[in-house]
Amino acid sequence: MLVTFKSRAAPDVRMLTDLASYLVGIVGKRLNARGVIASDEVPQAIDALEEAISVQQKLAAEYETSHFAGHDGASDVGSLSQRAFPFLNMLREAEKQHADIIWGL
Repeated sequence: MLVTFKSRAAPDVRMLTDLASYLVGIVGKRLNARGVIASDEVPQAIDALEEAISVQQKLAAEYETSHFAGHDGASDVGSLSQRAFPFLNMLREAEKQHADIIWGL
């Protein structure tokens, strides 16, 4: 199932429910039938998501170093930074324009 995030600051962002639930959880919300990240909550949401991306990248780098030394490969395939980019971009635009982000309408 798809979830559509809407904001007057950015184009709609659609994603699968599992990913949406994960990302919304990172920013301190629950993926209910309807929800909102209010404009005053957006800066903290950005910080939380950026921190989670940073931690994931650090863990992935440590894992690769210890398990795949000397191998070439696509290390970022399916990474949190790639999957979260559209949502994070929407959050950043919402912050610039002091806009809410809503879903479920």
